[in-house]
Amino acid sequence: MPSPNRHDPYSALRSKDFRLYVFLNFWVILNSQMVSMTVLWELYGKTGSALDLGLVGLFQMLPFLALGLLGGHVADHFDRRWIVALSTVVYVLSLMGLAAASLHRNDLPHFNLWFFGCLLIMAISNAFYIPAKQSLLPQLVPRRDLANAVTWGSGTFQVASVTGPALCGWLLEKFPDWSVYAMGIVINVVFAASAMTFRSQGTQAARKAVTMESLVEGARFVWKTKPILATITLDLFAVLLGGCTALMPIFVKDILKSGPQTMGWLLAAPSIGAFAMAMLLAQRPPMKRPGLTLLWAVAGFGAATIVFGFSKNLWLSLAMMFVIGALDNISVIVRGTLVQVLTPNRLLGRVQSVNFLFINSSNYLGAFESGTVAALFGAVPSVVLGGIGSILIVLGVGWFWPEVARLGPLHRPTRAR
Repeated sequence: MPSPNRHDPYSALRSKDFRLYVFLNFWVILNSQMVSMTVLWELYGKTGSALDLGLVGLFQMLPFLALGLLGGHVADHFDRRWIVALSTVVYVLSLMGLAAASLHRNDLPHFNLWFFGCLLIMAISNAFYIPAKQSLLPQLVPRRDLANAVTWGSGTFQVASVTGPALCGWLLEKFPDWSVYAMGIVINVVFAASAMTFRSQGTQAARKAVTMESLVEGARFVWKTKPILATITLDLFAVLLGGCTALMPIFVKDILKSGPQTMGWLLAAPSIGAFAMAMLLAQRPPMKRPGLTLLWAVAGFGAATIVFGFSKNLWLSLAMMFVIGALDNISVIVRGTLVQVLTPNRLLGRVQSVNFLFINSSNYLGAFESGTVAALFGAVPSVVLGGIGSILIVLGVGWFWPEVARLGPLHRPTRAR
């Protein structure tokens, strides 16, 4: 056992329940990354439309905007294990639809509309799945280990995010596209059946009727808690403007003149960088100035995005995607730890839904913005202007919320009950 006065980088992993969660979640995330890549690759191969790539993000965002707060309310008042299991079943139905569309894509008159419908179903399931799954952590590890659990969870996510696109690129070279969706059906059925094996610890809030007051309580808490509000706002606008993932098929096919394996490695590179950063941070004591580090990291994220946009060399593009992932993961860890540490357990599901609403909006609305700008002005201007915008957002957040730069170590605050 480590000394109580010594930093233990493996403290969260000493929990059996957390180890089981990490193992199961790895496979789900791995396939989720594969599905996301396959949808973009297959859709662009069929339609050749940058706007369709952007619409992928829009159709995945809209259901969460409509149902995200409700999903948080449900996560706070019902058994989170059941919510995870049932929403996974709905997700499996969307995978079945994607597999059917892929099998018959030459016979479907409106192939892209069929895909968008399946993505809507997928997003509806995620509106309930994400708040419930993210709110499980306090039931799996002691409160003192939450920051370490967030770091290891982020690291596991990045390993799966590396393995997923790399494996997907190989599969798409060797097997038909529908095989990725079939693989996802199997993995998620197993996960849904296994979710109920998690031990339910702690107290569950009494069930309440859905009211406007209960729905907005989490949003009100975020609004009043300035460190959380500032960090998720920074992430929202930086990723919204600086995202380039949705346009990856264009850069691979039209600029780098390559195929799906190259796309797989380009999509994997940010996760390699993020995993390296997560392991570095896990081995080190908590950041002394996390807010200031966050601001510099997001500014670097924007600069790397600009370089990627101009790059016509595969190795330079890979290097910039690595840097983008490493710097973005600092934001993920700082924001995720703040939410877990500062939020009362009775509100955690609703606050996580607001948190993911910001993340979801930045990723998917950013994909829509990138696709729309690329359709109007081209892929390179879309990415370069987005990187410049990310740097401007850092300056704005630093000016509007100066307390972010003064933020102290994240392990000190204690969460209310």
